[in-house]
Amino acid sequence: MIVQPADILILSNGPGELATWVRPVVRSLRQQLGDDRTLLRISIVLSPCPNGSGKEVEIAQSYPEVDRVQGPEHFFRFLLWGKTAENWDWRQKGAVLFLGGDQFFTVLIGKRLDYNTIVYAEWQARWHNWIDKFGVMKPEIVAHTHHKYAHKFTVVGDLMAEVQSEPQYKIQNPKSKIESIGLLPGSKPAKLLQGLPLVLAIAEQIHRLRPQTRFVIPVAPTLDIQKLACFANPQQNPLIGQLGWGSAELVSPPHPEPPFLKTNSGLHVELFTQSPAYQLLSQCSICLTTVGANTAELGALAVPMIVLIPTQQLDAMRSWDGLPGLLANLPGFGSIFAKIINWLVLRQKRLFAWPNIWAKAEIVPEIVGKLQPSDVVDLVIDFLNNPEKLDQMRDRLRSVRGEAGAAQKLAHLVQEELYKFEDLDG
Repeated sequence: MIVQPADILILSNGPGELATWVRPVVRSLRQQLGDDRTLLRISIVLSPCPNGSGKEVEIAQSYPEVDRVQGPEHFFRFLLWGKTAENWDWRQKGAVLFLGGDQFFTVLIGKRLDYNTIVYAEWQARWHNWIDKFGVMKPEIVAHTHHKYAHKFTVVGDLMAEVQSEPQYKIQNPKSKIESIGLLPGSKPAKLLQGLPLVLAIAEQIHRLRPQTRFVIPVAPTLDIQKLACFANPQQNPLIGQLGWGSAELVSPPHPEPPFLKTNSGLHVELFTQSPAYQLLSQCSICLTTVGANTAELGALAVPMIVLIPTQQLDAMRSWDGLPGLLANLPGFGSIFAKIINWLVLRQKRLFAWPNIWAKAEIVPEIVGKLQPSDVVDLVIDFLNNPEKLDQMRDRLRSVRGEAGAAQKLAHLVQEELYKFEDLDG
């Protein structure tokens, strides 16, 4: 418990970081440090992100543990001048916690507020001399660090594995009586343009062969169902006509029946709007997904998946870090840069799904190229007809996903840094 009033400032950026890093950490902070807002405030400041949807502030404000949120459009004013848009006050004691963005922002803001700094490092830890504590995902990060900074490092584990402890995640891979397939076509327009018609076409073909199968789309919290449905409408998505893929119309039956997309063949694809959708996903026999944080969440849930990377539109992927991400998202010229960058990346034959990156091997299939629905259907049917292959994939996913508990360990590091203030005053 905190004795003297303190502030925790969390730096983050994109929807993936908010869902898989920030949410479990703020819950653990409140569990360990208490819910008395007169003693502890939690503020989130968002920096610009190439994957941003525009709803990051809304998502962060939905977390009951959080007191204040500032959007990315005000970030650089705060970074340069120390002033938030609402002129927030800051308590004398506090900590800056990095959970997404650029680690150097933590250094600058920590110095400006005179707060201790903690960085969660998934792959690389930077600015060792100026950061007070690092919570790292794997011991390999510590092994590559100069010995004089070793005391700053603690291996906390993988925050993305925290989905195992989510309240919505009651049971692991239950044996559902209904065969379900999850469809995760993405949340950004560039991905949905080709991703949604592709998975709808695949679902229609599977349904003709296995009419008992249920299809569900867990709608991303950054997307509303009306906007999603636009990408299934051939009048609003020209790719449907060009590629001959699936189309559908939105149907909203009376409550409590869930809304669904109805395809031309009459297939109903249910839309699940509760977030996070871990309980729903854990009941799926297999999921068809695009690349992104969703592959990490499915991997942590040990849900079998096939990762689809269609290249009919090479500018669809614009979520790269650093300079490639900035170039791919430039107004006007971003599409050209995205095509060049993606062409170069695809030639490298790299792995895209997070479980595959962790394992440095293809645990889950990644299908890259000018995909046709029939190619994917054959693979899905083979998995469904041979459930032992799905069991093997689940076992391999469990072996690489890491242990839950990273959020609690990270919260403990924050607590230690806050106690340093109290020790000094004492």
